[in-house]
Amino acid sequence: MPDAANGTTISAVDADEILDSRGWPTVSVRVRLVDGSIGSASVPAGASTGRHEAAERRDGNPSRFGGRGVQDAVAAITGEIDGAVRGMDAAEQGTIDRALTVVDGTANKGRLGANAILAVSLAVARAAASSRRVPLYKQIRGGGAHRLPVPLMNVINGGRHADNGLPFQEFMIVPHGATNFAEALRWGAEVYHALADTLRKRGHRTAVGDEGGFAPDLASVHEACDLIVEAITAAGFTPGPQVAIALDPAASSFHDADGYHLTNAGRDRHDSTDLIRFYADWLDRYPIVSIEDGLAEDDFDGAAEMTSALGSRVQLVGDDMFVTDPARIREGVAAGRANAVLIKPNQIGTLTDTLEAIRVAQQAGWATIISHRSGETEDSFIADLAVATGAGQIKAGAPCRGERLAKYNRLLAIERELGQAAVFQSPFTQRSPS
Repeated sequence: MPDAANGTTISAVDADEILDSRGWPTVSVRVRLVDGSIGSASVPAGASTGRHEAAERRDGNPSRFGGRGVQDAVAAITGEIDGAVRGMDAAEQGTIDRALTVVDGTANKGRLGANAILAVSLAVARAAASSRRVPLYKQIRGGGAHRLPVPLMNVINGGRHADNGLPFQEFMIVPHGATNFAEALRWGAEVYHALADTLRKRGHRTAVGDEGGFAPDLASVHEACDLIVEAITAAGFTPGPQVAIALDPAASSFHDADGYHLTNAGRDRHDSTDLIRFYADWLDRYPIVSIEDGLAEDDFDGAAEMTSALGSRVQLVGDDMFVTDPARIREGVAAGRANAVLIKPNQIGTLTDTLEAIRVAQQAGWATIISHRSGETEDSFIADLAVATGAGQIKAGAPCRGERLAKYNRLLAIERELGQAAVFQSPFTQRSPS
């Protein structure tokens, strides 16, 4: 039986099947402590997922949600997981996360499901914060947490996030020249609305995709970047020093055994060196400060070549190649396959493993970007995580849609709470296209 004197002892774990921002099921968890404190969490799901990510648990029953239900994950939480963690101390996050991993017993957390395990892990952290009456970011890090992240805001969608001809998945704006987070968010919103006006004037649609970015039918990557530069200028900002561009090509989505294909017809064929030359040209033409997944997830030699060729000019972010896995990040650091890593807690499955991935990257001098997923919930955990770890950057989508704004609005609240202690600084060298 739990020790009643220890208020942070876990007394119960409960869960529900809810819907994410794309209308698919996901898991919501509540962890209750002996002192009555409750911590809740819900987990997202990606549309473009790396092959090496931790595995979600889905029901596979075609009569419910096309097989994507999570009732089995909910049953695992209220049964086996509850039995494993009930009576443990929520203040001992690492111990609980290790217990969850051991109970699952698989390398990819697929037996119980990374969605089930992560939801419990995050809810435990929130319950402990509630019991201590401290903000979540202080529970994760302590008093040293004070850096607000620069937002990388998705404004044009392509690839698997949109039904248009653009091969690249995300075109983002980066208001890194602002003096604080609130100003950066305002700049981003103003550019976003200016882009909407620009698209309308050109006769393009302004319906938004999964992450709030627009999904117009554009002729090329160049047209997308041209429109963004025009919108930045129209909003009254300087492209580059004030508001820059970040790309997420998600190159695995247009790569096969024959190479990289940048058109829907697929008749073109490019190798890694060709694509690196394209990126170098775009760096000359546009104020691009970050390229994520510029090559396919298993193109290790190409990634090292790209880092050698472009790493001094631009942030090169690995997502699908590293999947928030500390071991894969260590390999990437040793081989020089990037200079930054995207951090998605649901790729690895526990808060403890996520923090270790961040530690490994930061210790190597790599930049870290905390990221949402395309199928999101109103849970703002990643906002606190970004501040707690001093990551310096966050991807949470466009300044549009409630599940995205929940993260940005939480960061506004944290900045107000920190007051004069809050720090906001650009991780990028301010540059304009040559």
